[in-house]
Amino acid sequence: MSTLELTSPEADTVGTSTVGTNRWYLSAAPIVRALVHLCVPMAAALIVGAVYNLINAGFIGSLHDSSLLAAVTFGAPILGLVMAVGGVFGVGGGALISRLLGAAEADPAQAAQIKRVSSFAVWGSVITGALLGALGLLFLDPLVSLLGADAAAVPATRAFVGVMLAFVPVLAAAFCLEQLVRAEGAARQVMVALIASTVANLVLDVVFILVLHWGVAGAALAMGLSNLGVVAYFVTWLQRRSDHMSVAPRCFTLSPTVLKPVFGVGISELLQAGFLIVTSLVLNNLAVAYGDGALAAMGVAVRIAQIPEFLVMGITLGVLPLLAYSFGKGDRARLASALRVSAIAVGGITLVFATTILIFRDQVFSAFVADPAVLTVGVTILAAQLVAMVANGFAGLLTSLFQATGRALPATVMSVTQGVLFIPVVLLGNLWFGLAGIIWALTVTEAAVLVVGVVMLLVSRRAIGRGLAEGSPERADAALEG
Repeated sequence: MSTLELTSPEADTVGTSTVGTNRWYLSAAPIVRALVHLCVPMAAALIVGAVYNLINAGFIGSLHDSSLLAAVTFGAPILGLVMAVGGVFGVGGGALISRLLGAAEADPAQAAQIKRVSSFAVWGSVITGALLGALGLLFLDPLVSLLGADAAAVPATRAFVGVMLAFVPVLAAAFCLEQLVRAEGAARQVMVALIASTVANLVLDVVFILVLHWGVAGAALAMGLSNLGVVAYFVTWLQRRSDHMSVAPRCFTLSPTVLKPVFGVGISELLQAGFLIVTSLVLNNLAVAYGDGALAAMGVAVRIAQIPEFLVMGITLGVLPLLAYSFGKGDRARLASALRVSAIAVGGITLVFATTILIFRDQVFSAFVADPAVLTVGVTILAAQLVAMVANGFAGLLTSLFQATGRALPATVMSVTQGVLFIPVVLLGNLWFGLAGIIWALTVTEAAVLVVGVVMLLVSRRAIGRGLAEGSPERADAALEG
């Protein structure tokens, strides 16, 4: 029997893995146990990252210069672009790898394709990141103006964005590798890497910001160096522990059988990030008319809302490999069960946290901002962010389902819808309601995106069912094409 085939129940093994290993959680573990293994470490790492963002804001805020906090807000779209580059290759490649692992239970020969997919994903993210970083540095001044920075915030924004652009290949590779490692079900390893990176980032923040007084440039440098450590960790882990993936350049390929499914799913990440960047630019340029206080309030409110948001993301991102593996394997019951339990978890988390933080929003926000004017605006922004989070949680779960099953069109529609709707909504909101219209525009948009996602699910159910129903001779094609 092949090492990738199921062994007898008495042996308690699946493929090359025994019970309790990463592959077993994807293939045969009870759904709740599998979700705990995949989602809890991811959520924990993301929450640690959110806490870091709050502490980092405190470091920058301790310098008592609102233009520095505004500079970090202005630079957020660039970080979004970096994550999009990593997401194109990482999410697309990771979903394909998980489907191939599932398909390999019926056709072990499919495992050979995984090395080519992983090498293409990693090197594709590095090369693309290097090109974008170089272009950004070449046109740094026009870019800073495009980001919406006013005269007071230009020097700090230029410093923050300039250092970040130098690390774009590293940041993109780190995000890509994170998705690839998760594709094998190794959520704990991802958690270890992200938490270690956060700790390193905090230590470097103390050195660069508080000791050396490098301001926001020091914050960007700390982020870049800590992510360089993440890349080193993931590459080492893949080389030593992964049975199927490789980052060796010799495995790099431009075969259509790899490019088509990777970009088919990954392009939705790029489009979503692209629209998020555009919407952030529009938002920044509209909000700047209301002063740096409004921008600073937005930055703090977003960081507070990130804690429950990242809990939800831990589920929606963590479940993706399980959904993809089940689809590639053709296990309809496991796919449906994973989706159902994940939806219950998303609903429970969003409602509990949103309600709790909304009730104590004044106390929570005042812990970070003392200015009464900023506090008043920030509390309203926080309320809007939390209401939007509920809709966004379910929409994110639907997007993960589309990506896991290789449904490129629905995933792309979900990504495009947010950007297409947000711009007219925020423009009209600003025109009709002023700052309040800007604040609540995201909430209205997220609700609309969820409605679109439900419609796309109904439209896609038959195609997903066909992919699950295909017999073993077609399993490899189903894994590759979705």
